[in-house]
Amino acid sequence: MTKILSLLVGWVLDLFLGDPSRLPHPVVGFGKMIAFGEHRLNKGMHRKVKGALMAIALIILVFLVGWTIRHLLCLANVWLGVAFDAIIVFYCLAGTTLIREVRAVFVALDHSLEDGRRQVARIVGRDTSELSAQEVRTAALETLAENLSDGVTAPLFWLAVAGTPGMLAYKMVNTLDSMIGYRTERYKDFGCWAAHIDDVANYIPARLTALLMVIASGRLGLLSFVAKYGRNHASPNSGYPEAALAGILGCRFGGPHYYFGQLFDKPFIGEQDRQLTTADMEKAVRINRVAEVVMVALTAIILFLNPYLK
Repeated sequence: MTKILSLLVGWVLDLFLGDPSRLPHPVVGFGKMIAFGEHRLNKGMHRKVKGALMAIALIILVFLVGWTIRHLLCLANVWLGVAFDAIIVFYCLAGTTLIREVRAVFVALDHSLEDGRRQVARIVGRDTSELSAQEVRTAALETLAENLSDGVTAPLFWLAVAGTPGMLAYKMVNTLDSMIGYRTERYKDFGCWAAHIDDVANYIPARLTALLMVIASGRLGLLSFVAKYGRNHASPNSGYPEAALAGILGCRFGGPHYYFGQLFDKPFIGEQDRQLTTADMEKAVRINRVAEVVMVALTAIILFLNPYLK
């Protein structure tokens, strides 16, 4: 029951507080570690090998450090271990923060297109300087769907599989991919392994996320839509939650975008190229929240039944 208590406390903290901007965040530390290694290793010969070794070493390091700290705290006092787990769950979940950011995009866009572009640039990797108002809204909702997988379902999935050390290791995997997992000239070799590891780590969570979203919508017939369009993405995973949301909203995602000055011609997900509205955003947020609650419940059940997680 202490595992479930830690999960619920951490989740409730994220639900009401979001990312603690004034407190040190482990993902910020992960980013500094990745940047340090990338600046020193992403040069010269054998970049793919060096990138692979760095990614694997950082993931293992984070898991071992997390496991050691938790083990020592549990030896000292079981409630210290519970507190550690709750804090890690709190830090690793990102549902509330992204919802706030997406809402802020729509509010900023109501003020002006330039404000909308600046706001959406906070949460997407693509170039936003030339986006239309429709493209700004689309980018925000695509990110909302992806983040439900990357920021909620996947961390909880790996919590259920490998405890909070596994959750931390997943966040390192995800941070590696978000920083160096691009097919640009600079990262196509060095970040290759980081991107592939992220693909593996998110394979089940992405599809589970799409299923949870469809269940939350109450329209199980959309599963065929997800199966059809989920593959219409450069990523083997991101298309599935995006397809689920596109089906629920009856809209179209994807299409060509610029990343770091390079044009990537992504296929479209869905067929209805209609104007998105604030009401669509609020509906997407409701779907996200319901899917999140179901995922938390599933994780609690697995934690209760898993005899290997102490």
